This record gives sequence, C-alpha cells and structure tokens, in this order.
Amino acid sequence: MSGHSSFVNPFHRSHSLAAAAPAGKAKLTHPGKAILAGGIAGGIEICITFPTEYVKTQLQLDEKANPPKFKGIADCVKQTVHGHGVRGLYRGLSSLLYGSIPKAAVRFGVFEFLSNKMRDESGKLDSKRGFLCGLGAGVAEAVLVVCPMETVKVKFIHDQTSANPKYRGFFHGVREIIRTEGLRGTYQGLTATVLKQGSNQAIRFYVMTSLRNWYKGDDPNKAINPLITGSFGAVAGAASVFGNTPVDVIKTRMQGLEAHKYKSTLDCAVKIMKHEGPLAFYKGTVPRLGRVCMDVAIVFIIYEEVVKVLNIVWKTD
Repeated sequence: MSGHSSFVNPFHRSHSLAAAAPAGKAKLTHPGKAILAGGIAGGIEICITFPTEYVKTQLQLDEKANPPKFKGIADCVKQTVHGHGVRGLYRGLSSLLYGSIPKAAVRFGVFEFLSNKMRDESGKLDSKRGFLCGLGAGVAEAVLVVCPMETVKVKFIHDQTSANPKYRGFFHGVREIIRTEGLRGTYQGLTATVLKQGSNQAIRFYVMTSLRNWYKGDDPNKAINPLITGSFGAVAGAASVFGNTPVDVIKTRMQGLEAHKYKSTLDCAVKIMKHEGPLAFYKGTVPRLGRVCMDVAIVFIIYEEVVKVLNIVWKTD
C-alpha cells in the first residue's frame, strides 16, 4: 500500500496525503471536535491544578507596600488550611471551572480553525504560522472567556482575605459584581488579559508546533506517545511563564479589589516598578511555573487523546 502511494506523485500528491493514515488526517482536526476535546481537557485539568493557582494569586496580591501576610508558598498554604481548612485552597474553583471549560474549548477550536486555513498542501503547519494561530486563539479566549472569568476569580480570592467576606458563592458573587460595578466590573484589566493570553498561546503553540515538527521529521503521519506530548507541553508551558509573568502580575493587580488605585495597565506597571522594584513583576513565578507546566502538559495529553477517540466515533471527512 505504501509502495503504491509513493508512485502517485506529482498529480495526486495532495489528495493521497489527505487520504493517508488516520494520524496524518488527525492533524486537520475539525474545529467542532477541537471545541469538544478542548472543553473536556480544560475541565479535568483545572480540578487537578487549582490549589497552585490559588497560592499564586494570593502571593501576587500580597503587596510589599503593607507588611506581607505570607512568608512564601508553604506559609500561604499553612495559613489558608489553618484558617479555612483544606477546602480553603479550592476557594474560587467554581468560577474557574465554569470558565476553564469554555476557555479551552475556544482556544483549541479557534486554533484548529485558523491552522486548517494556514497549513501547506501537505497538511504541515510551520512554527511561525503556529505562533500566529496561537496568538489568534489566545486573543479570542481572552475576550470571550478569560477576562470576565479571571476578574471574578481574583475578586473571590481577594474577598476571602477581608475581615467580612461578602460573596456567598459563584452566582451570588457575579450578581453582586454586576450590580455594583455593571458589566464593566467583569472586564477589568482587558488589555492586560489580551496581552497575557495572546502571548501565552502564541508562545505555547509556537513551541508545541516546533517540537512536533522536529519529532515527526519527514513523516507527518508519525504518532506521538502521550508522555512525549506531555513533555512537549511542559516545555511550552515553561517558555510561556518566563515570557509573560510580568503581564500576569499586572493583570492580577488590575483585577483585584484595589484595582481603582491604577488608572490603566501602563499606570499599574509604572507604579509596581516605582514602589516595589523589578522583582515584583516575577512574584508568584515558582507556583505559576509548577502549575502552568503541569496544566499545559495535562491539557495537551487529554486533548490529543480525546481527539483520537472523536476521530473514531465522529466522522467529519
């Protein structure tokens, strides 16, 4: 069979590749499958990694201007468990879970939609185009899902540290935020969020595309083991952390309960630099690094595996 396909060159080349083995066809994933697989992957991942996100947010909100409440990661965990029990580490999970499913669904759906249009005739996506598709996916998820979701999450976590918490749960909190601040209250730090998500996904998909292309070499149908997918995802996650943690810190400040102190994203950056110094832009890097590497690895593994199953049960050719 493979011997026969090598003779259909130049006229039927693109057709024969499109009809090649399932692994090659999987590279042209239907956006509908990407949305479903992305949503499933996002929901499972956040349940596994949420406590590290909670600690990261607490450390970033723990400004130097006041005496810091936490001495570090371990102290933050200790104080939270002591004051609120283990469940305290999951405060704000509901708001993130409600957002994580559509966030990953939009990300992978938009990425596959764009990449299907940008692949060459052999179905290959080069790393530069992978970067652009990732950027598009990141901006889409920022505007449609991430900004309102993250604003609510940060306000929930910040609210818990006040003497009299005012939010009783996810829907009550959203209702209160919209009642007191309008819909704009859920869109604080939009510029910073678009910058963060756009750069995040651009870096991640650039690294993933580069590593996949390197691993597959000249064989676009070469299958990738889930462990290798996971390790590629972890590398992509680490690259995105070092690339954009300063933006993440600014975004968190812009969405906190004291966001009124900052006139704009730029003003927030200037004030952090002036009052706390450059190292403040890397607050929470260690817990974020751990979470993001695990997060991206888990998401890509689950996503790829769900797509494989969907390719069997949902024929889109």
